[in-house]
Amino acid sequence: MAMKEAFQDQELLDCSEQHPEGQPNSGHEDGRGATSQEHPNLENSASQGEASNGLECINGLHSKKTARTSSTKNSKKRTRNEENSQALEHSYMGKVDEIVKIKLKQDEDKEAARLHSFNAICKIDEGVVPPMERVERLQTLRLTNSAVKVKSSDLQENMPVLYPEIVLCVEVYHNVRRWIKAQEFLILGRQLLTELRDKIYCMTDRIMEKAGKHDSSGYFLIEDFFCNDSRDPTVIDYSEPIFEWLRNSKDEALKKWECIQAGELGQKQKDVVGDTAISQLPQFKAVEMQKTRFCDLKFQLGAAYLYCHQGDCKHTIVIRDMRLIHPEDVHNRAAYPIVTFQQKTRAQKCCVCNIYRATKVTLDDKWAKENPCYFCDNCYFLLHYSKDSSLLYSDFSVYDYHHD
Repeated sequence: MAMKEAFQDQELLDCSEQHPEGQPNSGHEDGRGATSQEHPNLENSASQGEASNGLECINGLHSKKTARTSSTKNSKKRTRNEENSQALEHSYMGKVDEIVKIKLKQDEDKEAARLHSFNAICKIDEGVVPPMERVERLQTLRLTNSAVKVKSSDLQENMPVLYPEIVLCVEVYHNVRRWIKAQEFLILGRQLLTELRDKIYCMTDRIMEKAGKHDSSGYFLIEDFFCNDSRDPTVIDYSEPIFEWLRNSKDEALKKWECIQAGELGQKQKDVVGDTAISQLPQFKAVEMQKTRFCDLKFQLGAAYLYCHQGDCKHTIVIRDMRLIHPEDVHNRAAYPIVTFQQKTRAQKCCVCNIYRATKVTLDDKWAKENPCYFCDNCYFLLHYSKDSSLLYSDFSVYDYHHD
């Protein structure tokens, strides 16, 4: 970097020297003009020999003068090149010192920033750091989900936390864009699963409420347990058809379970080597969600579990972290589950043109690519009405959509 900057400066200097303000090349012509003016009688001499001899003498003097001038210019040029090279060297070394200082400052900033980094790849050699500095560093590394602020106006009562208590970090993902996290909660291990379900926000629930078809049925599938919400006596047990299929189609269920367990690579190995292991179906059980606590279940951190509601609206549930409660946490049980992340809701665009905001939403629309499907006014009328403004088909439900 220093060499590059120094050479750029030298190129600018050379360019300025190659184009000076004066024109030194005119000296030769001026010299010849002056010589001819100094000897005006040579051209009018009577003898051609004398004229030629005089011209030879003049040319000899001029050539000697030109040689002396060129040698003087070359010596000046060499001196100037030496001075430029020395200046370039001093400039280069000065820029090297500046860049070394900048690099050292960057290393110090990186080392300071690394103290607050959670990247497991950036491992710090603890043997070099003094013990007191390590203690101060540990004090600065706070959990991102530990200091959560809860508005006092949101709390109806003060319920003390029973000790020892664990805090779970639970993530809920989007039902359609399944790779996008929609919500994140902190929940206590002694809390019921229904307390988490009541906090989960899904647009499908609101749409079904506006349509008058809201269904309070739903379940969590965590490991081998179907946790059904049966608080409402009119709910449907979503797990019963699954248990019936397991009883009546054991062979088909076993094949599907083997595919789930082995994955695509395991299935290819099975086709080549053959079936070497005998697998069994898990012993699935059904429990009531309103009577089951998180501490009553067996689960794996980071594993994907299922939350199903409104018929076939499915979300992935991940229990990301588990730890003991500490003094900086909220110690009011009524505050939990605490929402630590909520996906920002954006105005829904038309699913057809993807340009204008949606003004209508349809359910069970056979010509729509999604269910529910959102339309702007133009796309909705172009798809559902003919040229004479008559409805093409009516076996679907349509509602006005207003973004909150």
